[in-house]
Amino acid sequence: MLKSKLLVGFIFFLSIHYINGQQKDEAIFFNQRDQITKFHTIRDLEDLKKGQLIQLYQDRIKEIITVLPFLSLTNEPGVRLSDLGIKEDSGHIKSLKKSVETNKEAINVTQNSIEELVPYADTEKIILTILYFEEIIKKMRIGVTKNF
Repeated sequence: MLKSKLLVGFIFFLSIHYINGQQKDEAIFFNQRDQITKFHTIRDLEDLKKGQLIQLYQDRIKEIITVLPFLSLTNEPGVRLSDLGIKEDSGHIKSLKKSVETNKEAINVTQNSIEELVPYADTEKIILTILYFEEIIKKMRIGVTKNF
């Protein structure tokens, strides 16, 4: 009897903890996992196969689509609404959540288009575009208040 009560209490505690964690993630603009971890030189990219280049291309597009809409608010991952003085009420969280979901849909559609069409591009142009995207990402990470 005591074991079953402890088990029910433990499950209840885990459920509350999980729900609370989910709500906290809803108030975040974007996470570290949405950002690329490496920038390349032209030499790095010339050694890769077209399929690998396309994956890098997609990763860079994903970061740009994810971060760019919020650039006037933050360029840092893990920033919460409340970190910027925005009340984390249901309206603001709902708005941010809808924006994040819409961005994910846009990323999926764009990723599919890239998979279908970019393989027809010249490898050299794919490489140059990746380098261009990386320059955009570097500037986004510097932020709008720093020197461009």
